[in-house]
Parts: sequence; C-alpha cells; structure tokens
Amino acid sequence: MEAALTPPSLPLLKRPLNFFQSPPLKPLIITIPAASYNCPRGRLPPAIRFATFQGQYPASPSPADESKTAAEPSPEDETYGEVNRIIGRRTVQTPIYEDEGSVSTSSSTEYLIQWKDGHSPSWIPSVAIASDVLAEYETPWWTAARKADASALSLLLSEGFVSRDPDADDTDGRTALHFAAGLGSEECVRVLAVAGADVNRRDRTGNGLTPLHMAAGYGRADAVRALVEAGADATAEDGRGRTALDLAREVVAGTPRGDFARRVGLEAAAAEVERAVYEWGEVERVVDVRGKADKREYLVEWRDGGDREWVRAALVADDLAADFESGLEYGVAEEVVAEREAVAAQGKEYLVKWADIEEATWEPEENVNVELVQEFQRRKQKPDQNGDRSGVTEEKIVG
Repeated sequence: MEAALTPPSLPLLKRPLNFFQSPPLKPLIITIPAASYNCPRGRLPPAIRFATFQGQYPASPSPADESKTAAEPSPEDETYGEVNRIIGRRTVQTPIYEDEGSVSTSSSTEYLIQWKDGHSPSWIPSVAIASDVLAEYETPWWTAARKADASALSLLLSEGFVSRDPDADDTDGRTALHFAAGLGSEECVRVLAVAGADVNRRDRTGNGLTPLHMAAGYGRADAVRALVEAGADATAEDGRGRTALDLAREVVAGTPRGDFARRVGLEAAAAEVERAVYEWGEVERVVDVRGKADKREYLVEWRDGGDREWVRAALVADDLAADFESGLEYGVAEEVVAEREAVAAQGKEYLVKWADIEEATWEPEENVNVELVQEFQRRKQKPDQNGDRSGVTEEKIVG
C-alpha cells in the first residue's frame, strides 16, 4: 500500500493546504475586445488581472498591433473591469486532434468572476487570475476537505451566493471525496455524495484510484460502506487492474503482523467491499477449478439451487476446497438407514441412501450431514405400532 497509495500525494491528506506556492506573477495587461465579456470601463488593479483570447483563430499581429497591446490602456478603453470575487468554478474539456488522427482531451479550469460594478459575471481561465484571488476562493474548500470537516464542507456547498463544484480536483486529480474516503469520514462522504460528487472519479497521480480504492487501501470500513451505499462501483479497477478488494488484500499482505490495529482496519474494509461484490450463499459442492495462485477460482453449486458460478478460491470454505482438491466426490444424501462402529478408526459409520445412485454406502461420521444423523437417531427411538423401528438397523463390526 505504501508504494501504491503514499507517493506522491497521499501524505497531503493531513497537511495544510499549500496550493499556491508559485512566485508572484509580474503585472500583465492584455487588451481584449469589450464584446467578449462586456467588462465595465476602467482598469484592473495590479494584483487582479485577467486576459482572454481575441479570437479562436487570431491573425498574426502586425508590429502596430503589438505596440498597441503593450502600451498602457487609456481611461476610455472599455476592456477592463475590477474583480469583486470568484463565485463559481468549472472544468472545461477541450478536444485535441493529433496528426495521426487520434483524439485526446485537455482539461482546464475556469472561474466565474463577479465584477464590482454589478456587471454580468464572466467565466475567466484560471491562468489569467491572480493567485491571491484564487486562494480566497479555493483555500476554504481544500482546508475543509483535507481536515475531513463535514460541517465546513456542508456550509460551503450551501452558500447561496457562491457555487461549489463537488468534483473540483487538485493538481493530483483528487477530489474532496478522495480525501474524505482516505481519512475515513463517513459523514463527509455522505455530504459530498448528496451534493452530486462522482463516487467513481479516478485520480491521476495515484494510477487511477477511485475514492473506494482510497477507503479500502487505508482500512476505512465506515467510508467503504458509505461509498457503496452512495453507488460506488466495487468492481472498478485502477490503472494496474486492481479492484478496491484487491488493493485492500495487497496492503494487508504487506502489513506487519505486529501492526494489529492497521490489519484489523484493512480486513474490516475488505469485508465491506466483499459484501458489495458477492451475494453470500451456502455452497453445496465444488465441481471444477481454474487458474492458479491468487487467480484461482472454483465452480460451485449452491445449496438453494441457483446457477453454478465461478467464485474466487479465497471465498470458498477451506474444507470444501480441500475435499475437492483431494478428489473427494459429493452426492445428494436422502437419509441415513443404519449405523455401525468403525473398524479402521474411532467413531461411527453410517449407511447412507443416495438420491442419484441406487446402492447405499457406508460413510464415516464426519462425511454425513448432521441433520440426517439426528433424524436417524429420532427414528431409532420411536418404534412403530408393531414394535419395529422403521427399518432402522444397527450393526456391530468385529475385527
């Protein structure tokens, strides 16, 4: 788990927010058309600046244009406005068409700017907004997320004048839900899920880990349960082909036996994922096997008559798997009709009548269903009207 989850950003779960460490930007002024954002007259103060492109396919600027752009704008220029604050955030996906014909996407973040003069808010690219303005909006959110502060998250999500994207991600591609899951906050998970957070969102630097992977890998059983109840896909795989259950087991295997508390947490989280993946039932018998090592599976028949299914070896009872591997066959027993003392070993043997074969066979006590044995004993103790014991026989084998 250390190699899978810790580098490079999981330790940040408990660190204070430290997003904006880049050196301060030098003042930058770019002229933009007034029609683009309908910005009010005036000029941005040095600490707050923004820029937009003048067209999707701008022509090459002439020397005169470059001179004009670099010049200080006049008071009459209507292309500048004074920012009041950020009131929203969104992620923009842009298709990128490669020369060989493939298509990929590029993600960028835009913020909804509220202007001081009351002009209509405008969406502005994040790269064109000063870091202190971004910090004023982002810091409360990520501080709450990294402290698993459900009350603060709920308050931020409920602000009527500022909108929050519950799927906003950090530089590692992790959302507040990833942090809540890794820290084990069931309450935060539920708050974010109700707000519409994507419970199956994958991060980038962790090789495609979902919030469920985070909760299972850190041994957070309560968070696992909350995520599953919110609709998390327990069979989703990360970039290495591991489900949350696979990851939890991998971490358990690498955890020292002396770290008892951590092992207990991991095993509890794995059990929660198992309940989401498998519908528990009573196995009648194992009929086939495939795969090796951790990929080994058994084809089982269910006692309730359901269809045969391939089940991971780790989920099949050890005695059933051992009997199959040793070549022991199973049959459907109807009743026990006789008993005798065993010759070769201590204990009893029972004469069992089978549903699928005509000939009854003597079976050691440990191979006979306990309920059938109990029914046989009851019949022995209740003779019929003629004094018979319903065909019950008892043999004594003398060596």
